[in-house]
Amino acid sequence: MTALLVALGAAVGAPLRYLTDRAVQARHDSLFPWGTFLVNVAGSFVLGLLVGLPVPDGVSALLGTGFCGALTTYSTFGYETVRLAREGARLYALLNALTSVGVGLGAAWCGMLAAGAIT
Repeated sequence: MTALLVALGAAVGAPLRYLTDRAVQARHDSLFPWGTFLVNVAGSFVLGLLVGLPVPDGVSALLGTGFCGALTTYSTFGYETVRLAREGARLYALLNALTSVGVGLGAAWCGMLAAGAIT
């Protein structure tokens, strides 16, 4: 049952990641990967919120592992950072690495704080 919940969450998270990334990138004429940055930060916040809330295991599997796991993407973040560096945009690569990690951690923390304020 848990595997099915993870798969269902992922079935929503993965297309949402793709569509969000494409929509954001279409609006920004920049080398910086704003779409990936946005989905990773949003997913970090949602996961922080879920961790801070008293949710049942099934909800955690569906939304945390499935949805957030498919919405966020470390592999694309890594690829885009390396691509920026290879293309000579080393400052963008450095900014992507530092801001993605820093803001992602901050978003997870804010999600946990929001959960604490809700409960």
